[in-house]
Amino acid sequence: MATRSSKWNLSDIPDQTGRTAVVTGANSGLGIATVEALAGAGAHVVLAVRDPARGAAAAARVNGSVEVRRLDLADLASVREFAAQWQGDLDLLVNNAGVMNIPESATKDGFETQFGTNHLGHFALTNLLLPHITDRVVTVSSGMHRMPGSPRIHFDNLDLTGEYAPMKAYSQSKLANLLFTLELQRRLETSGSSVRALAAHPGWAATNLQSHDGSVLRRVLMQVGNRFLAQDSKAGALPTLYAAVQDLPGASYVGPDGLGEMRGAPALVGRSAAASDPVTARRLWDVSEELTGVAFPLSVAAERV
Repeated sequence: MATRSSKWNLSDIPDQTGRTAVVTGANSGLGIATVEALAGAGAHVVLAVRDPARGAAAAARVNGSVEVRRLDLADLASVREFAAQWQGDLDLLVNNAGVMNIPESATKDGFETQFGTNHLGHFALTNLLLPHITDRVVTVSSGMHRMPGSPRIHFDNLDLTGEYAPMKAYSQSKLANLLFTLELQRRLETSGSSVRALAAHPGWAATNLQSHDGSVLRRVLMQVGNRFLAQDSKAGALPTLYAAVQDLPGASYVGPDGLGEMRGAPALVGRSAAASDPVTARRLWDVSEELTGVAFPLSVAAERV
């Protein structure tokens, strides 16, 4: 484990030659910054993207071994197709893709889009790929998992029908990312697997994620914040990369070490009490299995302990 994380940067990434990684949402922002860093260190990186043409354009700018494959996390059929085509070992899965604060809408399978894409799509993808994964799963969450108002998982109304608010839905999905990581790590340990599940958040990183906000006022405020407060996408990707390559305990959560975890070098950070609740994590897992039809593939770990 790095002992001086405040000084950790891209030059500290160890040689990744011979390793294979999948990065979702990899054609822009934090995703392409993650791809560039891993490929630059010698890894073969698969850009898992909804639009292969945009993915190919992004991949063409990367110096290293990369390829593009189609993946639409808002369509479970696409998730299954992506996983079914995978052959061989996969060292690292980075669940990076996401949508943020968008107007109310539904995925192809009828789930609220932010919960369906940010959580359920990655939940299904991870479990379907898990028999191939040899090292770790890193899921990108957000400091917004602890927004004012005590975000929680609305088990009685996961789609927030009749009470939808963009930030409320986003916070729920990011809380779900952390609970997913917690329960995934528990199951991996129970099964005796050496694979680790970790989470990271970028702080405030200037990407195009904020440009789709359903509120004009918030979009303007985000633009101002991106210009004067945010760090760039390369800095925002550092916590994800730190979680991906450092020798950290399973269920670790990495974020910037600066004021309010908005910017800075990667370091281990805390999470809300709601994101640390193992009972809620197990309940969310069970519900997610029911909704996606995808179960944890290592049977020993599925047993209650």
